[in-house]
Amino acid sequence: MKISKIINLEKYPINFPNSELYAKIVSQHRKELDEVGCCCLSNFVKKESINRIHEEIQQKRKETYWSKDYHNPYFTKKDLTLPNNHPKNYFQKRNSGFITADKIINNSDLLSLYESEQLLNFVSDCLNIAPIFKWDDPLARCTYSIMDKNHYFPWHFDANDFTLSILIQKAEKGGVFEYYPNIRNHKNENYEQVTKVLKGERKGIHILDLQPGDLQIFRGRFSLHRVTQIEGINSRCIALPTFVDDPCRINRPQRSIDVFGRALPIHYERESYRPDAITE
Repeated sequence: MKISKIINLEKYPINFPNSELYAKIVSQHRKELDEVGCCCLSNFVKKESINRIHEEIQQKRKETYWSKDYHNPYFTKKDLTLPNNHPKNYFQKRNSGFITADKIINNSDLLSLYESEQLLNFVSDCLNIAPIFKWDDPLARCTYSIMDKNHYFPWHFDANDFTLSILIQKAEKGGVFEYYPNIRNHKNENYEQVTKVLKGERKGIHILDLQPGDLQIFRGRFSLHRVTQIEGINSRCIALPTFVDDPCRINRPQRSIDVFGRALPIHYERESYRPDAITE
């Protein structure tokens, strides 16, 4: 599938990186990513492509891994050496489903988009990080997330530094993305402020109400975030093509099991590989 049938190239000419419009778009979204760790490119994916992707999700829905789990923001186990009110010991129930990358059909619009070097270069330019790579994680590299009525994805940090999200279907009500930008960094976990957010403090929270076809680029490893509870009959369906700045790093086995229901040999082979000491 050619990206011209997927991406709104008139609005986002990622195939012309030397154009003035390309430079303007990159400058705008790089500024947003630097300031709040997130940017949204409205109507990035064409409606016809969104319809095809939605059809694929419906066809693959029977292969969705549905999980009901309790986890803390770091997807780690309870730490008995810490008080109960520490964020590492704050667990909330998560309900969601994932269609993993190995279940997605080879000629899918999503995989065609993900394999595009033009998209990779564009995301790299927006993030001002080079080089970036397609993710080695065979389950998580490119997935669909599905949330049905009453599902909730509680406050958490991502394992990878940044994530792309493309909304495919919006929930009738709820399913709103909320985040606290740059709440932690490599030198400071900022557990005090994380605790305040977990307890309901709204100061500093940003809200992003995505629409079908919107592309979100998000620095999710440093920004605490959640998806509010789904209401109504429409499922919230979102595609998650993921690039990384570290080609060796993939999900920990336990995180893969918690989210996708399984871990593969590569997850155990690379379990000890950790480039920094950030909690996850």
